[in-house]
Parts: sequence; C-alpha cells; structure tokens
Amino acid sequence: MYIKRNINWGIIFRYAWKNTLFFMLWATAIFSAYYFLNWTHIDIPFQPLSVIGIAVAFYIGFKNSQSYDRFWEGRKIWGGIVNYSRTWANNVLSFVDDTYETKRILIYRHIAWINALRIQLRQPTSFSIKENRAVERMFDRHRERNPVCADLESFISPEEETDLQNRKNVATHLIKNQGLHLKQLLADDKITEFDKQVFHNNLEELYNLQGKCERIKNTPFPRQYAYFSTLFTWIFVLLLPFGLLNVFENQVSQITEQTQWWYLPLMIFFSVLISWIFTTMEKIGSNSEDPFEGRINDVPMTALCRTIEIDLKDMLDEKDLPEKTKPQDNILY
Repeated sequence: MYIKRNINWGIIFRYAWKNTLFFMLWATAIFSAYYFLNWTHIDIPFQPLSVIGIAVAFYIGFKNSQSYDRFWEGRKIWGGIVNYSRTWANNVLSFVDDTYETKRILIYRHIAWINALRIQLRQPTSFSIKENRAVERMFDRHRERNPVCADLESFISPEEETDLQNRKNVATHLIKNQGLHLKQLLADDKITEFDKQVFHNNLEELYNLQGKCERIKNTPFPRQYAYFSTLFTWIFVLLLPFGLLNVFENQVSQITEQTQWWYLPLMIFFSVLISWIFTTMEKIGSNSEDPFEGRINDVPMTALCRTIEIDLKDMLDEKDLPEKTKPQDNILY
C-alpha cells in the first residue's frame, strides 16, 4: 500500500515509460506521414472516435469500481483478522489454567497462522498481473515473495514445522493444531467445556476469514471485464492520432506556413497525454484486481501481521517487542 500523499514520479515513470515512448513514436509516425508524406487520406472524423472514448471511459470506470471493491473487502477481512487475533490472545490468557509456556505456545501458533496465511496469499497464480521489468525489479528488491513455511520457525516447534512442510495448506493445519491442543487441555482439566466452545467459535471465525481471503485470491476478476477493458482502451489510443489529424487540420489551414510547424509537436503532445491518461486509468483497475499480491496498491499484510505480533507479545508481557514494519520506497507491504 502506497502511503505517501502524492505518488512519486519515479514510480509513475516505472509503470508508464514504455507505453509513453510507444505513444510518442506512434503519434510522430502518423503525423509525419500526414504532413511530410502528404498522406492526407489517413485522417478519420473525430466524432465517432469521441463516442468510443466515452464508452471506454464508462467501461474503465465500472472496472475500477469493482476492482476497488475487491481491495476494500480484502482490507476489511484483514481488519477482522486483527480483531479476532486480539480476542484469541485475550481468551487464552483469561481461560487457560496452565503454565505461561502453554499460553505462549497457543498465542505463538496463532502468530504463525497469520504469517502462513499472508505468505500463502502472496504466492503467484496463473492470472497474476505481470509488470514491466523496471517494476518487477523494484518488488524483487523488496523481497516479499517467500516460500509458504518461511519465517515460522520462531513461532512453532521444530516438530510442528517439519510436519507443516508436507502440507498443502499450512494455515489450515495450524488452526487444526490449535483445536487439537484445546482438546488436550480439556482432557487435562485446564479449560472447561464452556471455555472450549468459546475457543472453537473463535477458531471458526478465523477459518471464515481465511476462506474469504482464499475466495478473493482464487477467483480472478472476471476476464471478460479485465481483458476487454484493456482491449478497448488500446483500440481507442491507437485510433486517437488519426482522429486528432481531423481536429487540427482545420486550424492548420487557417494559419501561415511560418507557424504551421508548431502544430506538429502540439498534436503529438496531446495525443500522448490523452493516451497516457486512458491507459493509466485502465492500469489502476488492473493493479487493484488482486489485493493480496504484495504490490504497490495491495493490502499491507506484512505490516498488519507485525502489528498483531506486537500486540499479542505485549499481552504476554514480553519486553523485547519487534519494531513496526517500515515502508520501502513509500510502499507498506
């Protein structure tokens, strides 16, 4: 999640430089052919092009609205994970009549669960967005693509970690292990049947939240909207220079030859500007489709996991608390 109020132009350039360069070359080639090679037959009326532009703008607006809904739902789910994590720790400290070590194991296993869920959600899929190499290098430098069981050894026992290495869904088995631990505590009279029911209600809600995350992760944004939004945008921006020829030619015919050369760079500028605006609007929607990919506009799961870890360790009265996650290049992961 980008946290600075104004987006850095360096990041904008990383995303836009390749398209902007193409638009500049494309517009220059078309305008040069029209004026210097006298290909006056290539212009098209701007009126139908404006209708296409309006339709594309509505289509992009719908896509962006639905993409933002996916992001905001993901953020609300992780807000629920934060709240139920604190509830879990409070129940452990209040209900479990056993040693500090037992309470620590239950709370630390929960910290392992949130981190396992985060890493699972960050794994790429067949429909994950692919950026240009300049953007991908930035994310590779930040190192947010870890194997599923990474960083869990400090929260669970070596035996439990070894067992999880062979599991398909690590987060699911961590909650299962919590349930088995509660069963043993009930057998040892360390909790009551009522306490166990409260705990299992808590675990059930954690499973629900995990399932909601997996639903968003494993269900791609409908491709008919995502694909045709991109296709229609590119049809519009490729036709745009031809339509601008029609707009500017009347003005050119009314001015002297000494000032006509100003209109060529002016037309190129407006063609590139309009094309960049439309493709940027379309790209914003594409980057919000999958809120768990660990990219610039996604849910900051690493920071939320660290916040939960700090809160839960503080509830255990531990003194050596970890620091909050700091943003990298103004991006909070």
